[in-house]
Amino acid sequence: MMNRLNQSEVYEYWTRQAREHGRSPSASWSDHRVIEMEISEIAKYLTDGDKVLDVGCANGYSSLRFACVRRVQLRGLDYVPEMIEQARAQLAAMQDRLVGSVEFDVGDITQLKERLNSYDKVIVVRVLINLGTWERQLLGLRECIRVLKPGGLLLLSEATLQGWRRLNALRKEWGMEDIPMPLFNQYIDEEKVIAAVGSEATLLEISNFASTYYVGTRVLKPLLAQATHAPVSVADPGAEWNRWFSQLPPAGDYGTQKLFVFRKP
Repeated sequence: MMNRLNQSEVYEYWTRQAREHGRSPSASWSDHRVIEMEISEIAKYLTDGDKVLDVGCANGYSSLRFACVRRVQLRGLDYVPEMIEQARAQLAAMQDRLVGSVEFDVGDITQLKERLNSYDKVIVVRVLINLGTWERQLLGLRECIRVLKPGGLLLLSEATLQGWRRLNALRKEWGMEDIPMPLFNQYIDEEKVIAAVGSEATLLEISNFASTYYVGTRVLKPLLAQATHAPVSVADPGAEWNRWFSQLPPAGDYGTQKLFVFRKP
């Protein structure tokens, strides 16, 4: 198994991403189709009047989209200062489009400075996978639950080992190599997460919102490209093929990225 990057290297990676991609959603992930699906799925759980904490908000792309569709009071945190600089610049440019209010600050999921029981919803998007170890992932999870109000929701969108392995098993049936886990990530074990926080938060739902898209773009698209020798970039999320699959309803459990919805008692 390839060595993961250490925490200093992960920090440097995301700093470079912020500098290279600025306000683009690519600062957090190149597959903007999944980001759009993710925003839509998370927004279903947000209601007007919510006080929301978005932990690991990157350059604020998703945070601001939430505040464009819901009258929320949102605070976005990221541990990379360059990401927060981009988020604040993006906020200034979009201020007249917001129906909610947004502020951004530097913060670390493993040691949040927010008060106990202070948020209706806490959003965590692809943050745990960057923490390196299970111990740090669990610490981050418990910090997010701590700052939730009783009855509040933790909206956790992360890449899972189970989804990744099932997708690769499907690819293997058709003679394709495994999609590797990025060196800067450590995908979460969904069963381990659910068991670990079971006494602190109740799992309401796991939304496999991107499963159909993953099958279409990580299995069918490369197979067709190989069979037809079509001059397409298999990894291009801007392709019409990707756009079409992003609009189909989810089916199956082949999405590496999943949304977990937990409620604090």
